[in-house]
Amino acid sequence: MLNFKGMRFPIDVILVCIRWYVAYPLSYRHLEEIMEKRGVSVDHSSINRWAIRFLPLIEKLSRKHKRPVGGSWRMDETYIKVKGVWKYLYRAVDKQGKTIDFLLTAKRDMAAAKRFFDKAMRENGVPNKVAMDKSCANKAAIDAVNADRDVPIVVRQVKYLNNIVEQDHRAIKRVTRPMLNFKSFRGAGCVLAGVELMHMIRKGQFTIDGADATSFADQFYALAAQVRPV
Repeated sequence: MLNFKGMRFPIDVILVCIRWYVAYPLSYRHLEEIMEKRGVSVDHSSINRWAIRFLPLIEKLSRKHKRPVGGSWRMDETYIKVKGVWKYLYRAVDKQGKTIDFLLTAKRDMAAAKRFFDKAMRENGVPNKVAMDKSCANKAAIDAVNADRDVPIVVRQVKYLNNIVEQDHRAIKRVTRPMLNFKSFRGAGCVLAGVELMHMIRKGQFTIDGADATSFADQFYALAAQVRPV
């Protein structure tokens, strides 16, 4: 359970700050200034701590409300800079563009790709087929998965099929670009969980009562509400 006990600021202030951070291209200092204009004096470092502490928990617990994804996956990786060094964000979407899963890794190799596939399949089931680029590491990872299966996953290394996931990367990069590089690998993973969560909310991927008539903001708060202390 998410524990807000002992926090100096009200829960609503915390949730507003972390939602704005992962929903819009803002820095922590931008948020500090915005909150100051609204009569709330909060240091940017506090918002950073809230994001790292709460965003991955909200994203993890929201998964039970996530709609099922399709069995045809498009998988690719993009670059995320952490402490001035490029790291790798593995992502997959189905043919409808719905986010399947994501994983930040320090390296871009077969082991990293295999960890991504293991995580994605554990959370979303096994796909019928996977489209990817010509990466040898990614192909080796899915071959390793297939080695333990009676019915292998069909692999299609056709570049144009991956256009949908490459376009989907842009929504994530648009939000992370103004963050001015992440200062730690752990912090990057925590914040990216929140960015991906907001992106999935925008794509209507959660079963929330009245979602069709509810704003994206209220859907985020509804998912966060499930982990508030009673």
